[in-house]
Amino acid sequence: MLVLSCARPVYPTLSLSPSRPKCTAIRSSLSNVHPFVPEVAKAADSLSSEFRGVDNLVACNSSRVLKAFQNARVGSHHFAGCTGYGHDEAGGREALDQAFAEIVGAESAIVRSQFFSGTHAITCALFAFLRPGDELLAVAGAPYDTLEEVIGKRDSHGLGSLKDFGVMYRELPLAEDGGLDWDVLTGALRPYTKCALIQRSCGYSWRRSLSVEEIGRAIKIIKMQNPNCLVMVDNCYGEFVESIEPPMVGADLIAGSLIKNPGGTVAPCGGYVAGRKKWVDAAAARLSAPGLGVDCGSTPGDIMRAFFQGLFLAPQMVGEAIKGTFLVAEVMASKGYKVQPLPRVPRSDTVQ
Repeated sequence: MLVLSCARPVYPTLSLSPSRPKCTAIRSSLSNVHPFVPEVAKAADSLSSEFRGVDNLVACNSSRVLKAFQNARVGSHHFAGCTGYGHDEAGGREALDQAFAEIVGAESAIVRSQFFSGTHAITCALFAFLRPGDELLAVAGAPYDTLEEVIGKRDSHGLGSLKDFGVMYRELPLAEDGGLDWDVLTGALRPYTKCALIQRSCGYSWRRSLSVEEIGRAIKIIKMQNPNCLVMVDNCYGEFVESIEPPMVGADLIAGSLIKNPGGTVAPCGGYVAGRKKWVDAAAARLSAPGLGVDCGSTPGDIMRAFFQGLFLAPQMVGEAIKGTFLVAEVMASKGYKVQPLPRVPRSDTVQ
C-alpha cells in the first residue's frame, strides 16, 4: 500500500556547502578585540606578582575558613533558620558563631542579622565596655562620621549617646604620615580611660589604613600603660585582607558588618562582634536585653544559608576586591591621579 504524506521533516537537512568568507572575516575580527582598554591590559600584566601574592593570601584564609567549618561540623541542617523567639533553632546560630570566632582567633562571637550595620555592631560593643565616668579614647584620629552621634561628638538630641550617659571622649590625632602617632600614644592613657578605640580602615578619610601588625603594636603600648584598658577594633573593610585578625594580636573586641568583607557579597544584612567571651556576652545583651544574650532571635532560613555561604566565599571575594584596588591604583596613578593607597603597596583594607 502506498502512503502519501505532506509532512515536513522535523530537522532541516544538513548542508555541506562551504561557509561564507564574509562570516569568517567577521569572526576573525571579533576574536582580536581585547576586552580591556590598553592601559588596563598593560597594568594587569604588570601586576602578576601582586596578583600571585593575593592568590596565596586567598588560599591561606580559605584554608582557615574550611578548617573552622569542619570543627563546627557545619551541615545542611544549620541552614534551616527559625521563626518566633528562635528557641527551636537547629544549631545554626551556634555553629556560625563558633566558626566565625575560630576564623578571627577569638574566644567567642555573635553573628546576627539583627545588627543593622557595622555602626550598630560597634555601638553594641562600646556600650558593653563603657559606664558613666569612663573615658573612650580614639587612638587613630576621628572615627567614622556615623559614630559621632553614638559617641556624642555631634549632638544626638538626647537620644542616648555615650555622652548622654556620662562617658567622656578624647581622640589622638594621626601622625603626619597618616599612621598612628606612637610618641603621643605612649603617654596618652589616663586612670579613667576604660576603652581604646582603633579604626583599622581609612574609611572615608584620605589616610593610611592600619595593618594588623600596627594594631598589635598599639595594643601592647596601651596595655603597658594600663592592663585593664580594653581595646576595641573597628574591623570594617579589613576582614580577610591579611592572614591574621586583630583578636590574634590582643584586641578584646572587634566588630563589623556582614554587608562588607565577611559576607562574601552574598549576605544581605547583618553584623558581628567577636573577642573575649565576657565582652561578647555584654555586647549581645546590648543587642537584645540583659538575660537574653545570644540564645534567642529568629533568622529566616534563606538568610542563615546566605551567612554560611558568604562567610565560606569571603576570602575569595575579598581577594578579588584587593586585585581590583591594585589595578585601579596602577591605572589611575599612571594617568596622573592621586591615589590612596599608592600602587603596589600592601593593602590593609579593601578601600581604594
